[in-house]
Amino acid sequence: MKSEEKKELHELFDENGNLISPALPEGVKNYLIDIDGTITEDVPNEEPERMSTCEPFPDALKTLNSWYDEGHIICFFTSRTEEHREITTEWLDRNGFKYHSLLMGKPRGGNYHWIDNHLVKATRYRGKFTDLIEKEVTIQVFDDGNH
Repeated sequence: MKSEEKKELHELFDENGNLISPALPEGVKNYLIDIDGTITEDVPNEEPERMSTCEPFPDALKTLNSWYDEGHIICFFTSRTEEHREITTEWLDRNGFKYHSLLMGKPRGGNYHWIDNHLVKATRYRGKFTDLIEKEVTIQVFDDGNH
C-alpha cells in the first residue's frame, strides 16, 4: 500500500488505541479469523492449559502476517472467553502474529448465519491457508419478491 493509504488506516484508531467506527479505505479488507482449529490445533475452552502450548499453523502465520503487511485489518474472533484473553494475547504475540484486535466469546458451534447491511464474504477454513481465489457459489438471500 502507498504510505498515504497506510496513514489513513492508522487514523482509524484514536490516541488511546481505541477503534473508531471506520469506513475502510478502498481495497482494505477486514478479516475476522477464528483461532482454534483455524490458525492452530482445535483447543476446547475446557482445556485452557493447552492454549499456551499449541503450535501455530505455519501457513496461517505467513498468510495472515502478509495480509497485515499489505494494510488489511486482522481481527481474531474466537469462542475463547474473556478469562482466556491474557493467555490468548500472550500466545499470539509470542508466535509472531500481527493483528489489530481480538474479539472473545464467539458462539460455539458451526452453523453461523451472519446478517448485515453490508456485503459479508465468508471463507471456510479447510486445512491450509493459501491465496484466496474467486469462485461462484450458491448462497441464501432474503426473498425480495423478484425471484
